[in-house]
Amino acid sequence: MSDLIRLLPDHVANQIAAGEVVQRPASVVKELLENSVDAKATHITLVLKEAGRALIQVSDDGAGMGMNDARLCFERHATSKIRAADDLLALRTMGFRGEALASIAAIAQVELRTRSHADDLGTRIVMEGSQVRAQEIVAAPAGTAITVRNLFYNVPARRQFLKSDAVELKHVLEEFQRVALAHPGTAFQVLHNEEELFRMPGAADDASEAAALRQRVVHLYGRRYDERLVPVEEATDFVRVQGYIGKPEFAKRSRGEQYFFVNRRFIRSSYLEHAVRTAFDELVGRDSYPSWFLFLELDPSQIDINIHPTKTEIKFRDDRTVYAIVHAAVRRALGRFNISPSLDFEPEPAMIAAFSGASVQPMPAPAPIQPWRPQDLGVRHAVTGWQQLFDLRDRGPAMPELSGAPVPTPDHVVPMRELDGEPGPRPVFQLHGSYIIAQLRHGFVVIDRSRALERIGYERALKQLELGNGPSQAELFPRNVELSAADWALVEDLLPELRALGLDLQVFGGRTLTVCGMPVGSAQDDPERVLEQLIEQLHTERGALKLERHAALARSMARSISMRPDETLSPPQMHDLIDRLFACEMPYYTPSGKPTLITYGLDELAQRFERG
Repeated sequence: MSDLIRLLPDHVANQIAAGEVVQRPASVVKELLENSVDAKATHITLVLKEAGRALIQVSDDGAGMGMNDARLCFERHATSKIRAADDLLALRTMGFRGEALASIAAIAQVELRTRSHADDLGTRIVMEGSQVRAQEIVAAPAGTAITVRNLFYNVPARRQFLKSDAVELKHVLEEFQRVALAHPGTAFQVLHNEEELFRMPGAADDASEAAALRQRVVHLYGRRYDERLVPVEEATDFVRVQGYIGKPEFAKRSRGEQYFFVNRRFIRSSYLEHAVRTAFDELVGRDSYPSWFLFLELDPSQIDINIHPTKTEIKFRDDRTVYAIVHAAVRRALGRFNISPSLDFEPEPAMIAAFSGASVQPMPAPAPIQPWRPQDLGVRHAVTGWQQLFDLRDRGPAMPELSGAPVPTPDHVVPMRELDGEPGPRPVFQLHGSYIIAQLRHGFVVIDRSRALERIGYERALKQLELGNGPSQAELFPRNVELSAADWALVEDLLPELRALGLDLQVFGGRTLTVCGMPVGSAQDDPERVLEQLIEQLHTERGALKLERHAALARSMARSISMRPDETLSPPQMHDLIDRLFACEMPYYTPSGKPTLITYGLDELAQRFERG
């Protein structure tokens, strides 16, 4: 029997291996730009023709190479980055495998011109299909210039799979942007078909890392981004997180501006993405994507980047700690810069007096001032006014605020009945039992009643979980509720937190719970219905329960008690609901990021009525 197994010729093996590294022109651009960065270049120029099909040229002023290194760099697994396997635990460079140039030379026509700063003359090498076609000494500037022509010229099947020039150029620019963002101190220039696409200077020597990154983002995405960025900075002994996140109101319906860099290397990580998305949960809808440009710096021994040829996947030795720190850093940035929108409610004299402790004196309507937000009265600082309305610890059993019933007003708080110095309530209206309409200075606001209740319930539940003693109203006739095995397994571990939320649950036996008390805001609801809806919500939050237990429980509780039929509210009840909504830390969105209210300006109405 004849032998069936044969060794492939080197050029065929190289072409096959090149398929793992070079998939399209963007792959070549990525590898060449990273080589220039590793060579400590301060200026890098990228020239393209036909989106890289016909020409890709990368030139830099980096370290350059001598003649021997110039020839050896095209050999497979020839690298200056590592000497032994242990060196992988201390990598700081972008490349390390020594496969990129060998793979490119196997499926393209490549010319290399390079000169080290210590030499007077440089080297020119021409490669074609892994074969050396020319090698000579030439005059050349210090640094390296690599020209790649006719990509996949000897693998026509691969060339046919390339997309249109527009699509391929999009992929090339994505790779370029990742490298440019990771190295804001390096100057870049990009030309395509002799048209300049980018010209970005390097950061000044005295510029901070944050300022350099902000400048680079603005150069790449436009000046409008200068006002959209919120700085993130968190440093621990394990990992340092810095960079920028975009303000929630500028979130987009599509991806594209989400960047993670670990030790200046761009990575993709659904795990870290979840950490950031959950930090935005109360501000951005599930179908929207905020921007982020986040850099993580940690000991190289704590990560493994030798997973995939593209080197965009990574493993963390302690991924849970990294997740928690990234999540906390983003949440802290969002809270520190108070990036919520504002409404132009006119300040109420009664409210101002309540928060200042002064008595209410008749006074004329205030003169027009800058847009005012209810939280500007300082509800987070003084235990008066809205905070006492919001504080449930000493409220007693009757607490019907979530059903829309009026709430007893403390003696020192003047109700919202005297507005602008004139008797009579501020006009509020209810639409179809679901929406509340209130007047603003320059228009009106429409509040979704059920979403407002969800936001109020969420923040109340969070506070109860922190205190551990949420108020409960005893049931006259306790009811037994039997749970399925899956529901019991979920609820059994959460009983202390559920009791802190005001659900007085006792284990009757087996998988049966006795509902002895209900949260004061849902005392009139059917206990079995509330418990079923709460368990259903907890199942949807199951993944988050492991990482952000209190937030997930609060979200579930808020949704379950906000799912009530529409009802007609009296004006005092509507005023009370509005007051409670704007006493919240984040009144404008539900915990899942959906808007609780929509504003309409007088200019919009004038436009609809075609007024001149």
